[in-house]
Amino acid sequence: MLPPLLKPLIPILSLLSLVTGLSCLALEGKPNVLLICVDDLRPELNSFGANYIKSPNIDKLAAQGRPFHRHYVQAPTCGASRYTLLTGKYGPSHNGALYIRSQKIEHPSFPAWFRKNGYFSVSVGKVSHHPGGRGGSNWNESDKPEMPESWDRHLLPAGPWQHPRGAMHGLANGEIRKNAKNMDVYQAFDGPDTAYPDGLITKQALHQLDELDKLADKKPFFLAVGIIRPHLPFGAPLQYVEPYLKAKLPPTPHPLKPSGKTTWHGSGEFMKYNRWKRNPNTDADFALEVRRHYAGCVTYVDALVGRILDKLDQLKLRDDTIIILWGDHGWHLGEHAIWGKHALFEESLRSPLIISYPRIPQPGKPTHSIVETLDVFPTVCELAGLKIPAYVDGRSLMPILRNPKEKGHPAISYGKKGTTTIRTRNHRLISHQDGAFELYDHRTPDAETKNLAEDQPNLVMQLKKTLSERLNSKE
Repeated sequence: MLPPLLKPLIPILSLLSLVTGLSCLALEGKPNVLLICVDDLRPELNSFGANYIKSPNIDKLAAQGRPFHRHYVQAPTCGASRYTLLTGKYGPSHNGALYIRSQKIEHPSFPAWFRKNGYFSVSVGKVSHHPGGRGGSNWNESDKPEMPESWDRHLLPAGPWQHPRGAMHGLANGEIRKNAKNMDVYQAFDGPDTAYPDGLITKQALHQLDELDKLADKKPFFLAVGIIRPHLPFGAPLQYVEPYLKAKLPPTPHPLKPSGKTTWHGSGEFMKYNRWKRNPNTDADFALEVRRHYAGCVTYVDALVGRILDKLDQLKLRDDTIIILWGDHGWHLGEHAIWGKHALFEESLRSPLIISYPRIPQPGKPTHSIVETLDVFPTVCELAGLKIPAYVDGRSLMPILRNPKEKGHPAISYGKKGTTTIRTRNHRLISHQDGAFELYDHRTPDAETKNLAEDQPNLVMQLKKTLSERLNSKE
């Protein structure tokens, strides 16, 4: 109990407490930014509820920051999703989105905005659509950048994979995908981390951290590191796959092909690889092996992320750095009889997002508020003390960083053939260009397997109106 003489000071003390709490969110000076992008990473991490996955390094980052358990991407494909992350804007739904932008730059990108504000910007690995951020037949032509005016350095150490295109789908020891049917869909090689392209990407990222720490003018840095795994083919060093080879995994929810009009597809990206004439939709043992190798790739990624974060600590940069770990979209492992992305179901669109920075309130407390990839650019601007550009389509997540129980907002996504979707707290509406709708209620066990559109036309129209207004307001 407070002494009587202090009771009149309670309002003042409360105000001071609030101001102090808010000031802890703004880092002194210009903090560094470390953006880690992971390809095809569904929220299959221990810290996101998958207790059968070994992900200690990402889990530690989640415990030090804010894990967003209901983060949704704008598009279920690499190029379009990364377009949104790197521009802060809605965009085309296909993988050529960044090249369209490169022909006509209307606004500075996420890294370009920081570069314009005094940052030294570096990308390593797959940050934009192509590893290394360039075009051409082998994705290595310097006069064809995917993100013009964005990077002081953009790097991809190809090693024995010869070029970025070779590294993108590379298997152990320099195996390059030429005809996918001749490349195994999964692999576990008994060798070091550098037997796969991500090992070299991580090694270069560590070197860049050393170099950035030595910048003569002590500029703050914006370092983006793009890890390719667990993208197909599911190849990883044996040490990471081995713990799963006899592991029991939980059953796949809703494994049957949906009926009616949906965004279901035949998993062409997966099926074109050598599968030893096996189909995971009809062969339960094979489906389990695929899932085990995906899990091994996730643990491999986790080890590489840990190495990057350890280097940050060794250089004593953690207290001056905002860290973002972002998955570019989800991935189906048999849900709805899909093995891949490209659908507008939950599994394609939900991915992990973690934001960590010094003195974050309630570190480790997850939020279940709905947010979007669009929101990352403005959030990092506000955290770094930079003006949020007027042209970005997202909104800052600072209220949720202050308080994980703060409300989020509906998430908008889009796919092929003019399909669009909105995800609210309880529902998902998918709108097809021909006027058909899918409405799903996530409060029921049926989730996204029972279309309720005909039963609830008023809710369909309400959600359709919100969806249209959001997309039309950004044109």
